[in-house]
Amino acid sequence: MTQQQHPITPPPELVQQWIESTRSDDCIGAYPADLEQQICVRAAQYGADQELEACCYYFTRDLRESLADELRAHRRPKPKSLKEQALDVLEDLSNGIETADSWFLIQSALEQLDD
Repeated sequence: MTQQQHPITPPPELVQQWIESTRSDDCIGAYPADLEQQICVRAAQYGADQELEACCYYFTRDLRESLADELRAHRRPKPKSLKEQALDVLEDLSNGIETADSWFLIQSALEQLDD
């Protein structure tokens, strides 16, 4: 009996790349204790990315490119810049909300400014 491969199955070369990238630099050939967890996370991300691209293809196929772009941006948002994070923290501080790293974040943003 032959097994059908799921369309979102990552290619073996990519899986091998994931495995190799988890090896410790300190000890040649050593793998981290959470190797399986790291591979599972990468596989889940890969599958989710493949599904997202399939959905976006559906929109672009029907000439709805802007919807595909919106879907992609919503499902894979870009992380906020340090400046945006610092502004959010300042707003929180003005509302009396302080976290453990509030001031560190503001300091990091200020250190990136040119003199």
